[in-house]
Amino acid sequence: MNLLLDAFHWSQLLQPQYYIEHGGLWLLLLVVFAETGLFFGFFLPGDSLLFVAGIYSASLAAQIVSSQNEWVNLGIIFTFISIVGVLGNYVGYKIGLRVGPAMFDWNDNLFFKKKYLHQAQEFYEKHGGQAIVIARFIPIVRTFAPIIAGIVKMDKNKFMYFNLIGSFAWVASMVCAGHFLQAWILARFQFDLKKHLEIIVLGIVFITTVPVIIKVVTHKSK
Repeated sequence: MNLLLDAFHWSQLLQPQYYIEHGGLWLLLLVVFAETGLFFGFFLPGDSLLFVAGIYSASLAAQIVSSQNEWVNLGIIFTFISIVGVLGNYVGYKIGLRVGPAMFDWNDNLFFKKKYLHQAQEFYEKHGGQAIVIARFIPIVRTFAPIIAGIVKMDKNKFMYFNLIGSFAWVASMVCAGHFLQAWILARFQFDLKKHLEIIVLGIVFITTVPVIIKVVTHKSK
């Protein structure tokens, strides 16, 4: 046990490959569930985790069904992650309905940042129901958007409609991007992304967080 604790560092929780290597598909699903609807999951990797899942789609899908067909593997990964993504958002929505208003009076701590709740609220007010779909592609906002939908008592059927579309679009785009980019680069340049995941993940994090940073900076300058 001590050896395991000595080998672990909290920074590993931000590395998607850590979840793939130490928990496979089941831990990946748990992370997606927490990151898409539980307020304390905002720091977990989302986009980069799904991208890496696409790269490792064969080994992840093998935990369910062993197949040499890449479309079967992708279908398995897509189905399981999409369902969990929908459930995560729905739990976030229910949290918003029950305790959401009180969250604005909570004090900041390691697992909760009030500013992210306000940012998600502003985002929702600007984009309406479509915010549930758009938020899937924006770190942090993705976690709090369904909670805000619950706070404002968004119609349940309307929420589930956008929830389904958002989850399917997010999972399909990220997983397929990882899978097919890995296949194309490996075939064309004999360059294995699995051996350079740190660089890939940093690139994804940079691309997905730049819009958030720009929004925060421009908002403060007004």
